Amino acid sequence: MEVAHDLVHHFGDLPEPRMINKCRHKLLDIVMIAICAVLAGADGWEEIAAFAEGKEKWLKKWLELKNGIPSHDTIKRVFEHVDGQAFQERFIAWVQAVFELTNGQVVAIDGKTARGTCDQQGKSTLHVVSAWATANRLTLAQVQVAEKSNEMAAIPELVTTQP
Repeated sequence: MEVAHDLVHHFGDLPEPRMINKCRHKLLDIVMIAICAVLAGADGWEEIAAFAEGKEKWLKKWLELKNGIPSHDTIKRVFEHVDGQAFQERFIAWVQAVFELTNGQVVAIDGKTARGTCDQQGKSTLHVVSAWATANRLTLAQVQVAEKSNEMAAIPELVTTQP
């Protein structure tokens, strides 16, 4: 599968945030499961894990999965520690490699509030603005809205983001 090969190529050097000797699952396996699940419509850690469990045989064609499918808690914990900037850079590079812009493509700008992103330490809920390629159903860029700001203030940063 070309897309799986491209994912391995683009995410293979993603910095490992965990203590290697305590890991049961490869970082690349977890990242690829999450990307595939979200592209298939998964919304949340439980749905990502459920997708992986339902597609385990298919995933094993490209992933090691020596200890089976990671739990939703494991997936969540890993993504809590992954370097977001490093992930974003690799994701954008991968999208550029697989995305073909259609002539006359419409790019929608939309703001969203991510459910369940508020934590117990008083941090506010995550608000993001995204550029969405409608014909290809693909997010081209995304930026976080600064606290005490609004979506309109984030749009200039979004449209000047260099993918």
